[in-house]
Amino acid sequence: MGSGKQRPEVTDEEIGIRTFQMRKARAVERAVERIRQGLKDDWPKFTEPEIEALGFVLGELWAYIKHTDWDELRFSALTVTDVRRILNYSRELVNRKRNAVDVLQDVDSVITAKS
Repeated sequence: MGSGKQRPEVTDEEIGIRTFQMRKARAVERAVERIRQGLKDDWPKFTEPEIEALGFVLGELWAYIKHTDWDELRFSALTVTDVRRILNYSRELVNRKRNAVDVLQDVDSVITAKS
């Protein structure tokens, strides 16, 4: 083989970032699935953009809270009203209407109330 490298160098930091992103994506996917199962026939009331916004805010929450706390959250107990509140918080986060930490604490409070 020549002196050419087979693949580009990947730093430990890049590996760490990718690992973090993959863990976050899996956690969010499981949480959204639990919400879907809990809402049953009410799940179709949410549009694809709303589901994406829900995933976004849950990903931010996952990155913010302790993972032991995340594991205690009962996503399947959320109601349509709870999800609508979380979606409102997601809009606040995206539009930077309030401090991100305050918004994420509010999202956590909605979910924790059911846990």
